[in-house]
Amino acid sequence: MAIKSTIFKANVQIADIDHGYYADHALTLARHPSETDERMMVRLAALAIQAHQLNDLCNGDATLAFGAGLSDPDDPDASLTDFTGRKRVWIEVGQPEDKPLTKACSKADSVIVYCFNHASEIWWKGIESKLSRLDKLQVWRIPTEASQALAQLAERSMQLQATVQEGAITLSSTLGSVHVEPVRWK
Repeated sequence: MAIKSTIFKANVQIADIDHGYYADHALTLARHPSETDERMMVRLAALAIQAHQLNDLCNGDATLAFGAGLSDPDDPDASLTDFTGRKRVWIEVGQPEDKPLTKACSKADSVIVYCFNHASEIWWKGIESKLSRLDKLQVWRIPTEASQALAQLAERSMQLQATVQEGAITLSSTLGSVHVEPVRWK
């Protein structure tokens, strides 16, 4: 019998000072058995960084949610979908291959990748030329130390505060605080 995903609940208070977005989000994350706490928390941070798009692109008339992630390679790790069913923002975490990213760019208005582990530089050098023609694609690097620190905030039931300011995010809970400064590669 297959091992089932572990369900995590997160209440996230987002204060995005850069974009004037302030909202509370009650989120459910299904962590695939092969997914680490580090990857799951990078997914959560990526969603919090992009949450302002809910208002900026859709005037609040959309759904910001986690996808099936590792369970379904054709589904984004997180996305913003308007009420017509159109994917406005497609978020991937990790080191995806070029073909799924090309496919995602044909399905969404914007595709954003957040890579985060020590092998990210090697992945990027190998794939950068293949992705250069994808105008809808952004690639961001989360420093390894920050992504590993995010894993320490993971709990089955989380109360988090996310502050986005000057392009960086600080996630805080009763377990501590982690400051993340993503670096844009593309």
